[in-house]
Parts: sequence; C-alpha cells; structure tokens
Amino acid sequence: MTRRVALPGAAELFRTTVPRTDHANAPGTEQVAPAAQPAAGRSGSGRRKHDSKITVYVSDEELLGLEQARLALRADHGIVVDRGRVVREAVAVVLADLDKNGADSVLVRRLQEPGE
Repeated sequence: MTRRVALPGAAELFRTTVPRTDHANAPGTEQVAPAAQPAAGRSGSGRRKHDSKITVYVSDEELLGLEQARLALRADHGIVVDRGRVVREAVAVVLADLDKNGADSVLVRRLQEPGE
C-alpha cells in the first residue's frame, strides 16, 4: 500500500469559472437572468480572471448598502453575484452614462456638487 496522498488533478485545480452551456438545463442548475446592458455598449467584465486590481475605501454605510444591494439582487431577482461584480457593473453603467451624456452625466453632476 502506498503512502501517497491522492491530490486533485490540474483539471480540478485550474477549472474555468465561466458558466458552461452544455449542462444549463441540468437538474439543480440555477438559472440567472441576464443583466440589462448599459448604454454605449459598456458592460461589467463579469466573472473571469482579472489582471488589474485597485483598492477602494468605503464608509461603513456604503459597504452596508453594497451588501444590501447584493442580497436584494439574490432575494428579489434570483441573481447571485459577489460585491465585486456589483461594483464592476456599477462602474460600467456610470462610464457608459459619461460616454453618452458627457457634461450632463450623473458622474459629472455628482462630482461637481459642493461639499465633495
């Protein structure tokens, strides 16, 4: 009898995180509604390996709001996402609005508000 431990193979360790469509209707598979596409063709990058990273500091209230939004997406709409995905989608929406509306965009108006 060998004393070697059985380890998972490379296929299990480096599996893709992109949903596969060949078993989409299998029992127990969750169906997730597609998100609305933001204007100007921008969309969040979704669940994939990202090459760049930033650190963003948020207040306790902002973090709580983000978590509540994530939970509402799950409970009310059946969309299971992590906070990072919500943030990436929000960034895509704001940037699309900036591309489309320029000086009249929500981002420009909010950044021009006094007290910011």
